[in-house]
Amino acid sequence: MRKQQHLDDLIKQIAQLKEENAHITMQLNLYTEQYLKVEGDNTILRTQVMELTERLRSLNSVLQFIEEFSGMEMDIPEIPDPLLKPWQLPCLGQPITASANMIQF
Repeated sequence: MRKQQHLDDLIKQIAQLKEENAHITMQLNLYTEQYLKVEGDNTILRTQVMELTERLRSLNSVLQFIEEFSGMEMDIPEIPDPLLKPWQLPCLGQPITASANMIQF
């Protein structure tokens, strides 16, 4: 009888562990899906940063050209690289809030 009770307990434990395993697998799949979405969003944002940085460089070169030929002094700021030096970003008075509707494709 003890062996049968032990066998029944082990069978219950197997069922419980299978259920836990299925739950953990489901959570892992959900987290993986969320990670892939965020990684895709980050890729899009990095691409946009590179494009906007290139546009700013182009505008700065136009301003430098105008400054050289007009003799008029212009304030041409340096282009920061927030991806390499995030600790040097300007501090804002209010926190930046984000929403899913901020970027439309």
